[in-house]
Amino acid sequence: MKPAAFDYVAPRTVAEAVAALADTDRKAQVLAGGQSLLIEMHYRRARPDLVVDINRVADLDALRVGDGELRVGALVRHRVFESPRAAPGPLGRLLSLAAHHIAHPPIRTLGTMVGSLAWAHPASEWCTVAVTLDADIEVRGGDGDRSLGAHDYFRGPHLTTREPGQLISGVRLPLLEENTGVGFLEHRRTHASFAQIAVVATLTVHDGVITGARIGLANAADRPVRAVAAETSLIGAELDQAESGGQRADAGPFHRAAGLAAERDASPRAQPYADVEYQRHAIAVLVRRTLHQAAADLRANAGRGAPGDGR
Repeated sequence: MKPAAFDYVAPRTVAEAVAALADTDRKAQVLAGGQSLLIEMHYRRARPDLVVDINRVADLDALRVGDGELRVGALVRHRVFESPRAAPGPLGRLLSLAAHHIAHPPIRTLGTMVGSLAWAHPASEWCTVAVTLDADIEVRGGDGDRSLGAHDYFRGPHLTTREPGQLISGVRLPLLEENTGVGFLEHRRTHASFAQIAVVATLTVHDGVITGARIGLANAADRPVRAVAAETSLIGAELDQAESGGQRADAGPFHRAAGLAAERDASPRAQPYADVEYQRHAIAVLVRRTLHQAAADLRANAGRGAPGDGR
């Protein structure tokens, strides 16, 4: 099918884009990469009256590090993060792991991180990373600028707290401590399909003891979620014990955390190829494996931080 008729504008500034979105009598959609929007328009599941193409807006493609954060502009493409050098230290490694799971190269060339946050799919890699890291999402509207915490931003499939007429101009991700290991694993039916389950994990260790843990789950509920019970269970555990115990399927801190994530933190829904029992099993397996991946990443990169690199 072809899209329903719509008007099109291509502003040159953020102010012009916001002004175009401010007409509350018209249903408007923002076009950046268009990798989700255009498909929905072709199937006429999305019928905007106005498409606001922001690809000509200056400075929205900027990637900046400062004040302990990485700021990602609204036009920064997925492919930028394929290299771990896109951000300092563990954050760069985590973003690289996630980026390589997003669809396939043509999609990563055109699609954007901020576009994924705007679309708010429960299986989105970037939405899950944002929730896991407590990212701040910058929105600009006719009443000025606001910052929305990722933990409160997502309300359900394609539902967010962003109001009509607001433009997401960027997202700020906190840099991770040098002594942090990162992991990202995903289970999906085909190479480029949406994740049935994806897991983000970070482990921060001091003197061999886990002092910080973050675990995010994609497609384990109607929105990306933090596995808070699982995270809490890991604090104070010795990394050596966690790794060695977790080599068995029924022992160790990583195994306990995986069980808590599946049974207490997740709210999986039955899918055409996976019932709820299968989903919980997959969550537990992926959480355990991702924690091992994060521990291995920490050991492989111990001591690599350079003074002044922001980590």
